[in-house]
Amino acid sequence: MNRIQSAFAGGKAFIPFITCGDPDLETTASAVRAAAENGADLIELGIPFSDPTAEGPVIQGANLRALSGGITTDKIFAFVEKLREDVSIPMVFMTYANVVYSYGAETFISKCRDIGIDGLILPDLPYEEKEEFLPLCHKYDVSLISFVAPTSAQRISMIAKEAEGFLYIVSSLGVTGTRSEITTDLASIVRVVRENTDVPCAIGFGISTPEQAAKMAAISDGAIVGSSIIKLLEQYGREAPAYIGSFVRSMKEAVAKA
Repeated sequence: MNRIQSAFAGGKAFIPFITCGDPDLETTASAVRAAAENGADLIELGIPFSDPTAEGPVIQGANLRALSGGITTDKIFAFVEKLREDVSIPMVFMTYANVVYSYGAETFISKCRDIGIDGLILPDLPYEEKEEFLPLCHKYDVSLISFVAPTSAQRISMIAKEAEGFLYIVSSLGVTGTRSEITTDLASIVRVVRENTDVPCAIGFGISTPEQAAKMAAISDGAIVGSSIIKLLEQYGREAPAYIGSFVRSMKEAVAKA
């Protein structure tokens, strides 16, 4: 069983997203450890990019703060390698295709393997173009995680059949960010996914409360939350990890009951 599978082996998974380097890597490390200690099953680590097209203003702000602070991909690789000395839960990178291209795809993906990154999420990589990276991901045992969106329609079954790691189901149209209500018929999307793959699926985009997380986990295998965590980092800065730990604990408790 690889680490991503283990995240879903014990029941419904809670997956927090944290932007690396916001406000600095020391705080990111403390935030990751706090999340892991309080029940996070898998952590998405964002590699900042100057034009994060899938992100709303909250995560855009985190990207800009991190980049302004001098964060680089090499610094993040070194950071994760150090983090792996005591953090054992699955971790995946979430970034954009140009970050991987500009670094050199094979070098980037091989380093992911070397430092203990289990998967790669590229929101701007269309399913039809995933062959740009998929052979390298297979070569270095890094799961290339696919998205299914409300607009995927007839493509859902096709995407699900080839899914690996876990399938990221986008809850709503638009960019990341908290939403007061999620009205998409996600149950029907999950039903098509289940008919075509045994790979677990988790729902993200717009989830900000334990109630929403429980509702999403009830129809899928887990819930993904980013903007609410980034808001804590924006509000509390270097003091944020303690607040993140409490938030993750409340979300994990809600998801576990779903």
